[in-house]
Amino acid sequence: MGAAVTLVDAHHHVWDLSVRDQDWITGPELQPLRRNFGIADLAPEARAADVTRTVLVQTVTVPEETPEFLALAAEHELIAGVVGWSDLTRPDVAEELARLRELPGGRYLKGIRHQVQGEPDPEWLLRADVRRGLAAVAEAGLSYDLVVLPHQLPACAKAAAALPELTFVLDHLGKPPIASGALEPWATHLRALAAHPNTVCKLSGMVTEADLAFWAVDDLRPYAEVVLESFGPDRMMFGSDWPVCTLAASYGQVVTAARELTGESDHRQLFEATATRVYDL
Repeated sequence: MGAAVTLVDAHHHVWDLSVRDQDWITGPELQPLRRNFGIADLAPEARAADVTRTVLVQTVTVPEETPEFLALAAEHELIAGVVGWSDLTRPDVAEELARLRELPGGRYLKGIRHQVQGEPDPEWLLRADVRRGLAAVAEAGLSYDLVVLPHQLPACAKAAAALPELTFVLDHLGKPPIASGALEPWATHLRALAAHPNTVCKLSGMVTEADLAFWAVDDLRPYAEVVLESFGPDRMMFGSDWPVCTLAASYGQVVTAARELTGESDHRQLFEATATRVYDL
């Protein structure tokens, strides 16, 4: 990659189960995640992979988490930005975003995310109250991370068309069914989303959509190729999805896989420039 590239990990999490339960960690497959993961755990992994800046992303939809993450960013040089949570449907969402900005570490707030993947309505993003909230996110100069399933991608494309002033960041490629090897209808939906210039995509979360125990880089390649062709490297950014990725791979293995899936000429965009631009790091 060359020493001049400063690696940015645009997607990771932390949690402390003594502070708050992570109620999404259920079933035997996810049990390895049922422990605390903090910056002290991440820092040596990031350092070994030459990652110098990260973006900390929300995990649960409670209002207390985002202020905690902002304070954490103020304490740790590694964290360059936070994608937090706010209830987009509340009438005073604009005031709430302004309040978050005034908190300790508020300058690190770069984006908002909601667990849309858990919403039963596939067009939740198109609801009038949600659209009003998304407009407030844009007005605040923030981006909006999309964590969705493939069948929700058409609504994402409609939302991007309706709000060209808002940058939408697709997490985890929209969670394609990598373990099954199927590309459609995910690929068609993804290309439709990528047609909107106010969208970008994270090369993240792939190993946990593959066979957790037996995945190989070649299993990921068809999906990475679709995303690269659709968005281009200048609208893509790397994210480790640590510690969720540890269900299938080490931090270093995820970074190495991303390098192998992309051309060296694309690495500056993928590992640094896009995240720095989109999240104003």
